[in-house]
Amino acid sequence: MLNVPSQSFPAPSSQQRVASGGRSKVPLKQGRSLMDWIRLTKSGKDLTGLKGRLIEVTEEELKKHTKKDDCWICIRGLVYNVSPYMEYHPGGEDELMKAAGSDGTDLFDQVHRWVNYESMLKECLVGRMAIKPAVPKGERCRYDWFQTDSLVTIVIYTKQKDINLDSVIVDHQDDSFRAETIIKDYSYIIHLGLSHEIQEDLSVRVVEKVGKIEIVLKKKENTSWKRLGHPLENHNSLIPKKDTGLHYRKCQLISKEGVTHDTKLFCLMLPPSTHLQVPIGQHVYLKLTITGTEIVKPYTPVSDFLLSEVKEPVLVNNKYIYFLIKIYPAGLFTPELDHLHIAGTGFTPMVKILNYALTNIPSLRKVKLMFFNKAEDDIIWRSQLEKLAFKDKRFDVEYVLSAPTSEWNGKRGHISPALLSEFLKRSLDKSKVLICICGPTPFTEQGIRLLHDLNFSKDEIHSFTA
Repeated sequence: MLNVPSQSFPAPSSQQRVASGGRSKVPLKQGRSLMDWIRLTKSGKDLTGLKGRLIEVTEEELKKHTKKDDCWICIRGLVYNVSPYMEYHPGGEDELMKAAGSDGTDLFDQVHRWVNYESMLKECLVGRMAIKPAVPKGERCRYDWFQTDSLVTIVIYTKQKDINLDSVIVDHQDDSFRAETIIKDYSYIIHLGLSHEIQEDLSVRVVEKVGKIEIVLKKKENTSWKRLGHPLENHNSLIPKKDTGLHYRKCQLISKEGVTHDTKLFCLMLPPSTHLQVPIGQHVYLKLTITGTEIVKPYTPVSDFLLSEVKEPVLVNNKYIYFLIKIYPAGLFTPELDHLHIAGTGFTPMVKILNYALTNIPSLRKVKLMFFNKAEDDIIWRSQLEKLAFKDKRFDVEYVLSAPTSEWNGKRGHISPALLSEFLKRSLDKSKVLICICGPTPFTEQGIRLLHDLNFSKDEIHSFTA
């Protein structure tokens, strides 16, 4: 799972930047290790003193809890009773007491921003701050929306001429729609429960000269919407970026490739209804659940242009993020990351086959690729494939979409006898043919059955697992 924080890593004043070797730790009493703390949080003991209730905390209330045995701290708008954690804190009690009864977000970011405090302290959660921060003059935003028969467009007016696609994060899950526009140290939030269902894919456009953002949603049904939706948490508000909290997305591991003996290149695919471009030099958090505990590590994505075309394809449409990660065999996080199963796109094995066939088999008369996708934006490496087809006349590529737009002029539908029989024709009765098929298991199994029905033999068919 992936989250994008608001700052670069480490923070400029972080002790991780100090060459002397990082922050100091204090000796902990026996029975006060991290695993001991995890066991305590899972014991069912009331660590907040509120018997499971969550409350809204005013600034005045927060200031009352400043003692070691009654210490509340606010981090990104959430208030925690950290008294039970005092003896387990590797940095010592004094470090925690520096933020007692106050907002400790800045102090937390300076020392250990990468720690997953939400998981570590979730049993200590008292509630959320009730403060509504004042909006700085000149930073106000607003939004509007309009619709056509098939589309809904949400327009955000920021009055900021330096807004770009990196400044906008959009997520849609179930009927919840959330758009965050980052303006300096603030975030403008649109958070709605949509009144109707929309398709998975969405698009974002920025008009930089006027600071306008357009988010285009595709309706599932061509009906008129009477309203956009109902407001959810922080809707239509401008709040400090540090108070927006952390938002994780479930990503799929598409590929991993060895770069050195202990370093690998990982490619993660974002959810289809997410728009996210990580600004240059900033990092994201990767989160895994290991033996029942959430572990978080920060990593900075690498740029597409560092990748070699002879290896895996550069995946487009900003749906993919690459990381260059060193694997530590004795570590906790990276071995688990390395053991994740690749989700696969069905296309990855074909890249190497195409490259090998066209480069090393001069007697080859024809190579064809039939590429099945849901929508046009899902077509990976399209421009490179079309350049290859133009350069090498032996290569043909045909795209088939199962849910295309009305503007699509190519093939439509799912894998079928009609599509395969038209595409797979022997140039001569005795021609040697090798058919490679890759994708999800149901797709592959159905394809093999159809190929047998078209009189291609078992020896002529090779399948891969995506």
